[in-house]
Amino acid sequence: MTDLTAFPIATRWKPAHPDRIQLYSFPTPNGVKVSIALEELGVPYEAHAINIMKNESWTPEFLALNPNGKIPAIIDPDGPGGKPIGLFESGAILIYLAEKTGRLIPADAARRYETIQWLFFQMASIGPMFGQLGFFHKFAGRDIADKRPLHRYADESKRLLGVMETRLSGRQWFMDDEFTIADIAHVGWVRNLIGFYEAREIVEFDSFPNVDAWLARALERPAVQRGLAVAGKA
Repeated sequence: MTDLTAFPIATRWKPAHPDRIQLYSFPTPNGVKVSIALEELGVPYEAHAINIMKNESWTPEFLALNPNGKIPAIIDPDGPGGKPIGLFESGAILIYLAEKTGRLIPADAARRYETIQWLFFQMASIGPMFGQLGFFHKFAGRDIADKRPLHRYADESKRLLGVMETRLSGRQWFMDDEFTIADIAHVGWVRNLIGFYEAREIVEFDSFPNVDAWLARALERPAVQRGLAVAGKA
């Protein structure tokens, strides 16, 4: 029996299958990245819902795994050298899982780095800008009388969608015909932008047909559908 007692989080969210990857997540655009990747890879894992609406990511047990208090995070009982490893930051977890399995990332070195650059594009630009737009368009920020922040994030989100539109021109996925962690990183954010954030019109999403078609293809994948559904389940 695998022993995860060195991780305080495993005492609060006790694993039924400690020999599997333990996923601590919630159905946010960042949270679903890891569940989608795990479903695509077919790697056995156990999901634990960390209810961020109840501040569960700020409990001492969770903070012991991720001091930044954000989901998702994982414990892999079979990490490097066969020793358990805990990881946070969705981008780092995606790279780890891809490299561990040799899938969802090209074997060719140049294409591997090209994939990682698009992953970082999502982490550095798409996520922060779309998230701010959601705040100022739908949530508490919409009550702010000064609409300059809203317009700034809407304009920047449209610009970023334009970058995606150009990249996806003539391509099925970010890396041509190969579905990778670069695609997985973007799915939840673009889906939320036009769904949960209700920003389809303000970003003129229908003027980006390549992005629209890419999202539709991604959402048709059975593993993506499973990953989107599992992130919030205990």
